[in-house]
Amino acid sequence: MIKHQGPISGVATFGDRYVATAGYDNQVILWDAAEHTFLARGVHDHLVNQVAFSPDGSLLVTSSSDYTARLWSVPDLRLRAVLGDQKDDVEMSVFHPERELVATASRDHTVRVYDFTGAVVRRFEGHTADVISVEWLPATGELISSSDDGTIKRWSLATGEMTADIDLDGVETDTIAITRGGVVFAGNDDGAIIRIEDGATEYFPAHDAGIKRLVLNSATGALVSLSYDRSLRVWDTAEGLRPLHTAEFPAEIWARSCAFLDDHTLAFATFGSTYATYDTASATWNLDLVEGTRCVNAVTTLPDGRTYTVGDAGVVRVDGAEGGRPDSLCNFLVPVGGRVLTGGQLGRVFDADTGETLHQHRSPLNCAAAFQRDGVPHVVVGAYTGEGLVFAVRADGTVEHVATLPLLANAVKGLAVSGESIFAVCADASASWFSTRTLEETARVEEAHTRIANGCAPLPGGRFASVSRDLLLRLWDGEGATAVPTPHDHSVKCVAASADGALVATGSYGGTVAVYDTRTGTWPYVGKPTTAGISALHYAPEADTFLAASYDGSVYPVPADRGDVLRLRR
Repeated sequence: MIKHQGPISGVATFGDRYVATAGYDNQVILWDAAEHTFLARGVHDHLVNQVAFSPDGSLLVTSSSDYTARLWSVPDLRLRAVLGDQKDDVEMSVFHPERELVATASRDHTVRVYDFTGAVVRRFEGHTADVISVEWLPATGELISSSDDGTIKRWSLATGEMTADIDLDGVETDTIAITRGGVVFAGNDDGAIIRIEDGATEYFPAHDAGIKRLVLNSATGALVSLSYDRSLRVWDTAEGLRPLHTAEFPAEIWARSCAFLDDHTLAFATFGSTYATYDTASATWNLDLVEGTRCVNAVTTLPDGRTYTVGDAGVVRVDGAEGGRPDSLCNFLVPVGGRVLTGGQLGRVFDADTGETLHQHRSPLNCAAAFQRDGVPHVVVGAYTGEGLVFAVRADGTVEHVATLPLLANAVKGLAVSGESIFAVCADASASWFSTRTLEETARVEEAHTRIANGCAPLPGGRFASVSRDLLLRLWDGEGATAVPTPHDHSVKCVAASADGALVATGSYGGTVAVYDTRTGTWPYVGKPTTAGISALHYAPEADTFLAASYDGSVYPVPADRGDVLRLRR
């Protein structure tokens, strides 16, 4: 049976007839909405971010991290055209309401308009950071885009010019929705919804964490907001913004996307094999067909040789056998003080062996690093809302929350500890250093990277390595870094280093692993163990090798050219 093997990042509907889903497994799947059964499948070269139907339902457009958008016929999903001028991930694509045109939003800071042959009709430049969303303004021939630069911009298809530039106080804004009357609603990383009409802005506090998606039902005026505070809210947009309904997400739901099947039923993106539905009238979820996937998000090893993995299904495996069941997508594994901790989308810190909840935070958790403080094992956990949660593991095994550090202003994407320093990298490209002794900030670099930072790793002597969407490996010594070009041609997701810092492994969303030798300044190994993305890298000192976890559910020892495991002999 055809189904998704990795998380579903985008969902779209055509009335109550079709549902389309886009996944991190590179698949686009078309479903019969009435029967919730598979109809057809298309494949990208990289993960697929979003999907949208044409107004008449005869075409589908998909947006991918392979730097393309693609047009498909419905219902057979035959490829019609590749929209391939982008220089970075395509986050969103939308059909013109009347003409044979598609607009795309790309992380190369540009909005483009294509015709159905794949030819570029317009290219709009002016954003200074990644463009995350784009929508057509009804009956005007204009476009509205939002960006990580904290602005909303308006573009004229006829003239190719920017007609409005609205500053939203520099706060990253992932999503917009536009009413038939031309009122724009924007959701930002502070959890606010901004109503924009005739250039005037009005802010409505809406969520306790960033808003990832706004979806409008044009017929009823109902607006749905999805947030990383694990909730959805339905709003009446007739006059201002009035709350109508609130619901918490089950663990399987990903707040990246939803779409109306009818006036009260929503189809949702999930971390599982297919989409879920929610009925706002009865306040009930239907997840009956959503199965867990094999996707692995983290891997670690213990001194006794045991290997732990965890992923989207929220099942910890130890040497392949089932361990604890947090039953929530988990992003990290960290051994500390005789325990192994994990956590992820629900904002909870779990014991990986038992599944016990040890702490609840207000937003999802992304990464962690262990350290010693005054002879006591500690761990710092990075949150999507910028905090670093510090826990002490007492002699009796008790895990105690002892501090919350203001690590960064945005999502913490990576944490590492070396010497007496905690190093953190951020989605807004910044980096910070904190003392393990005092838990106080010692340094901060606002433009540590030129793009989103995705991960970091410790090097000996208080040094660190970090990777970013800018395709560079940075080697940090204090607040200064040496930038090393990598062999990767798509966003670098993760990094790990050997204990002596001689070798640094980097992994990409495209499935490539490249190992850098800091002694020679060369890349002695570049390989692609999988077509799925590399989700995490871990250096296993017991085996003296790197382990690469993948969204395809496997963990790969990094091979040498001769086909053997790469042994990191010092």
